[in-house]
Amino acid sequence: MMIGWITGFVDGEGCFSVNFIRQPDKKEKHRLRKGYKTGFQVAHEFAITQGESSLEPLQRIKDFFGVGGVYINKRYDNHKEHLYRYCVRKRDDIVKVIIPFFQKYSLRTAKRHNFELFSKCMKKIADDEHLNRKGIINIMRISELMNSKKSKSDYIKILRNQTSDSRQERR
Repeated sequence: MMIGWITGFVDGEGCFSVNFIRQPDKKEKHRLRKGYKTGFQVAHEFAITQGESSLEPLQRIKDFFGVGGVYINKRYDNHKEHLYRYCVRKRDDIVKVIIPFFQKYSLRTAKRHNFELFSKCMKKIADDEHLNRKGIINIMRISELMNSKKSKSDYIKILRNQTSDSRQERR
């Protein structure tokens, strides 16, 4: 009963995402240091967001998986309640707990396709492919097919040196 409820809940409210954060070069004591080999940090996440009145289901899901955390996103706009988010960001927890669960107990909506792409990305990340230019481009290509299908072409062009880096243009 709990497993069907969780897969249904995630089908309706869950999100699997892989994002990329541009990491600028940092100056340390008169020398330039690269933050990441490719210049990008990869951020991966499984999340479910609910209003405060539905906090209890998020806590139940967190307790079931035994990983991740529930965090508040305080709202001060015209909404009546704060949002809460159950998030799993730790790579090992995603690879060893979340992915195997949804491989065994399939999602039934379009979210299944996003999960499959997420799983491919996480496999490549677990194999350290995100640490080289070719690998991170491949992960970006897969991730741009997920969720809102946001293009990563600007990042890919930077990685392929097909466009100038805006930081260099400002110097």
